Amino acid sequence: METIINRVAESGIITIDLKDFYPKGEMAVWDIKSYLFKGLILKEKEFREALKQTDWHQYAGKYVALTNTADAIIPLWAYMLITSYLQPHAKEIAYGTEREFWDALLLKNIEQLDMEAYAGKRIVIKGCGEAVLPEAAYIAITKKLRPVVKSLMYGEPCSTVPVYKMAALPKT
Repeated sequence: METIINRVAESGIITIDLKDFYPKGEMAVWDIKSYLFKGLILKEKEFREALKQTDWHQYAGKYVALTNTADAIIPLWAYMLITSYLQPHAKEIAYGTEREFWDALLLKNIEQLDMEAYAGKRIVIKGCGEAVLPEAAYIAITKKLRPVVKSLMYGEPCSTVPVYKMAALPKT
């Protein structure tokens, strides 16, 4: 009887799934619109009072995306003031939509990736997943890995698209 050999498993290829770089945790969106007079104007005295009355503990340990869905010009100090209330509670705070914030966190995590584990290895960046990932993530992981890997591919270990292969060193 002939033994079936799994060449993919024996190849030493490391698969990286970029969705694993999304942080784990809960996201809250803090829209300044609900704190505006008639949804249009920021009145400083009322705004400050409303912030004092807000239960900031509800943001404990959460990622908080500050946003403005109103068609209103908001003074920059307002975002600073909101942040000063959120910072003791929130895990992380950034301006933008929830999706923009998740994507920024994804890129931050890719940037912090330790390259030592991938030096000289054959790497496949997983494709064909159910998660829609930003193009910027694929650019970031390529920039991070290319200088250290033996080869970089996209897809699945059994069916890959070659992206980069280290040139062979000249024989001496």
